[in-house]
Amino acid sequence: MHISQSIKDQQRAYAERLLLALSEELQARRVTHVLVVTPDGRTTLDVTDSRGRVRRVFVHLPFCWFYWGDQQDERVSFLQMAVAVDRIEEAAQEGWADGEQGDLSVDLNKLLDAYRG
Repeated sequence: MHISQSIKDQQRAYAERLLLALSEELQARRVTHVLVVTPDGRTTLDVTDSRGRVRRVFVHLPFCWFYWGDQQDERVSFLQMAVAVDRIEEAAQEGWADGEQGDLSVDLNKLLDAYRG
């Protein structure tokens, strides 16, 4: 069972609205960032840390998170925007963790297809 395109479009639009709201808050705090769309179609914010390194902040809708890696301290609930902005600003000021950025996205359709095979 594939998720309908309409639902995916609604989810993408909601994630984009959340990132735009986050962008406005980060702009007010002078945190350098750019709204981009990844090659796979996900909207994200590229946020620059105090050392000039960029991490992508994504939205994980099922868990209501903004996240910038796969570690426990690299995610924050978007349900409390002020707290989320504080945490992302703090993480950018401290500097992103060394190494490659982890990703929490999972394409459930690929998992389902693997079991149908």
